[in-house]
Amino acid sequence: MNPAPSENLWRPSLLPVWLSVGFLWLLHWLPLPLQAALGNAFGWLLAMRPGRRRRIVATNLALCFPDAPKALRRRWLRLTFQASMRAVLEHGVLWWGSDARLRRLIRIDNPEAALGDGVRPLIWLAPHFVGLDMGGVRLAMDRHVASMYAPAKNPVTDRFMLHGRSRFFPPTLVSRSEGIKPALKALKDHLPFYYLPDQDHGRRNAVFVPFFGIPAATVSALPRLAKLTNAQVIPVITRQLPWGRGYAVRFYPPWDNYPSGDLEADVARMNVFIEDRIREMPPQYLWLHRRFKTRPVGEPSFYE
Repeated sequence: MNPAPSENLWRPSLLPVWLSVGFLWLLHWLPLPLQAALGNAFGWLLAMRPGRRRRIVATNLALCFPDAPKALRRRWLRLTFQASMRAVLEHGVLWWGSDARLRRLIRIDNPEAALGDGVRPLIWLAPHFVGLDMGGVRLAMDRHVASMYAPAKNPVTDRFMLHGRSRFFPPTLVSRSEGIKPALKALKDHLPFYYLPDQDHGRRNAVFVPFFGIPAATVSALPRLAKLTNAQVIPVITRQLPWGRGYAVRFYPPWDNYPSGDLEADVARMNVFIEDRIREMPPQYLWLHRRFKTRPVGEPSFYE
């Protein structure tokens, strides 16, 4: 997958994006605690500003944690914006930081668990927490991996995202628009597949299963991929550490008896696992995404 041609990257309309890239380049020279402080400050400002994204986060938190006190949900909303802005600003480190610096800032707590039984293909289930890109880049520093990739609408952003993910071992990137076949090939080639199946992409290839008790359109490819390739599913979560101390990648035990043959139960199992991890660190999940955008027929939108 190639970036946009260079002649398309210098249009006057892209100047603000280039200025943002330059800002990230300047920031990457700072110690991570200072970058974290700036991210927290920017995130606090965004959380205070009324707008569409703030409404989406507030709606998601209210739907998923209806019994939590409103004051606690407001705190989680602020911390969500702060964690997300930290991750955005710290992308400069991913794009330009040295190998040694990245290894120091992004630790893998249990690398011995990454390869499972060492025989079967591997699906690394990586839900959308704010440390997702940090973990993906760190894992790609040690071996050739495959991963899903959704091209960014902005060609400058797309170029640098590809650059960040390809600096060490160039990964095999599978576009969602290509369907399941490239993912099957990567798994049959025994490339660990860093897979992100927990967003709402509409009704196609999705089933409605509970997510925090609410029917949610959920991509059903995980059990199908595991069945077709006899792959192990090993969840991996990257946690953003406080005070700019970096990120921690942790692998969880491989799932036994997966897939079970019951598609909806297998997809629901994934959601239950993600719920459990969210409860451990609610503000670090990607609540800015409209997770309940697609509704069962006849149900109104939560976000209007």
